[in-house]
Amino acid sequence: MEKSTLIGIVLGLISVFVGMILKGAPLSALASSSAAYLIIIGGTFACLFNAFPMDQVKKLPTLFKMLFKAPEEQSKGDLVKLFIELSQIARREGILALENKVGEIQDPFFRNGLSMVIDGMDPQFVSDVLDAELAGMEERHATGRSILTQAGTYAPTLGVLGAVIGLIAALQNLDDVNKLGHAISAAFIATILGIFTGYVIWLPFANKLKLKSAEEIGVKRMIIEGILSLQAGDSPTAIEAKLMVFIPQNERESIKASGE
Repeated sequence: MEKSTLIGIVLGLISVFVGMILKGAPLSALASSSAAYLIIIGGTFACLFNAFPMDQVKKLPTLFKMLFKAPEEQSKGDLVKLFIELSQIARREGILALENKVGEIQDPFFRNGLSMVIDGMDPQFVSDVLDAELAGMEERHATGRSILTQAGTYAPTLGVLGAVIGLIAALQNLDDVNKLGHAISAAFIATILGIFTGYVIWLPFANKLKLKSAEEIGVKRMIIEGILSLQAGDSPTAIEAKLMVFIPQNERESIKASGE
């Protein structure tokens, strides 16, 4: 599980609740303003349905699953070791000997690229296919996180709308101080919900998906480089040098040490 997502949500809620207590605002106000929840939550999803086709909106559960699920991609250090091993086999027994290793690879992207190399396809064709697949993945990721980005844009504005609606209700009770105070309080609850969901939930979620996508794309580019190097017949040392470029400098020594 991606613990940072859970920690962020819990810490955000605690910050708001404790902040309200320190300011003397009653927490009961958050539970008593059902209209604010309807305007902010219902309104945000209404905006998403208006902004995106149904097949994109249906992906929201998948996006949330990605936010709470720890990445399963093979580490870059493990990839370096695997490509060195594949290179040693290819140089010793020939590229066709790698066919026995294809079934052990879990990543479909990696498995497809290696299969094309084993089948003797042209290097440029292999590169074009993998690049096209990677570009398609980047586009899908960008579309997915744009849903959350837009939600983060809509929610604070809907908070203002909720506040205006609440103030309209308050103006109907100018002769009753108790009702007036309750209506004004409810109006600002909508603003709190709009800002909280927009800037603590939706936009940070979109940013986390962006970072996860960048990490996955980096791994995929590393795989492409390794596959093309295998096809070119590069030595294990040359492949290691090429793939180490994708790994931060401070991690390279530990990877080399673990491989010795």
